[in-house]
Amino acid sequence: MSEQPVEQQTAEEEEGRPTPEERREWRLAALQLVRQFPDPALRNPARPVAEVDEDVRRLVDRMLDIMDRAHGVGLAAPQVGVSRRVLVYRPSDEEQPRVLINPELVERSEETETGTEGCLSLLGGELQVPVPRHMRVRVEARDAGGDQVDLEAEGFEARVIQHEIDHLDGVLIFDRAGDQERREALRELRLRA
Repeated sequence: MSEQPVEQQTAEEEEGRPTPEERREWRLAALQLVRQFPDPALRNPARPVAEVDEDVRRLVDRMLDIMDRAHGVGLAAPQVGVSRRVLVYRPSDEEQPRVLINPELVERSEETETGTEGCLSLLGGELQVPVPRHMRVRVEARDAGGDQVDLEAEGFEARVIQHEIDHLDGVLIFDRAGDQERREALRELRLRA
């Protein structure tokens, strides 16, 4: 009897987790669902949500799935072609995702910090732009259950919330960048379109 080589399984396969190749394929598939600049949906202010109903909860579930599969940290409804004031984000890998419906920035720190941001709607996050943001914010919104949320955030979480609220207002990261960075970003977008 001859010995046949036994295919070795990776730790991911043994534990039922997706392989790196599967994760890459899922990311590419998810990015196909994210609107890309210059799609007009990204430039129009989103409409407020009148009632948090089953349709809104389905939208939230869809957005969370797309965000996770695309390896994003946040996603706003206009990025999936829905003109509603809904955003989802994950403050860190260890935390559960959060949902903000009709978010309103009610307080912003005077202190700002410029940091590099990417966006799933701008070359799938490959385009990086320096953007100044308030270091601390307070947001009032509703959650996926329709309950009132009063949230204070700082640092990275505050940056993500401001980025996603900008999407709800039809604002993109290069709109907040300096003149030179804006020109470079738009040039890169034109070259790679």
